[in-house]
Amino acid sequence: MKAIVCVDLKTGVLDPQGKAVSETLTRLGFNEVQDARIGKRIELELEDGLDTAQAEARVKEMCESLLANTVIEKYQIELIPN
Repeated sequence: MKAIVCVDLKTGVLDPQGKAVSETLTRLGFNEVQDARIGKRIELELEDGLDTAQAEARVKEMCESLLANTVIEKYQIELIPN
């Protein structure tokens, strides 16, 4: 089973990297860009034999422990069976 974790900054948290991307795109002539937010996508290949509930619980633990800073970030988990 594959788990895809998308981590993004929570609403209201400043995103200096996103601001830099937005400003640079505007300078390059992409005037339709009003804002940009930067996040990360993490793909995890999980061992066979885990059921969906177990896999989701374990990946949630991973997010809470390491993959996301839950003070300023939110995450979404998508599980894809093999």
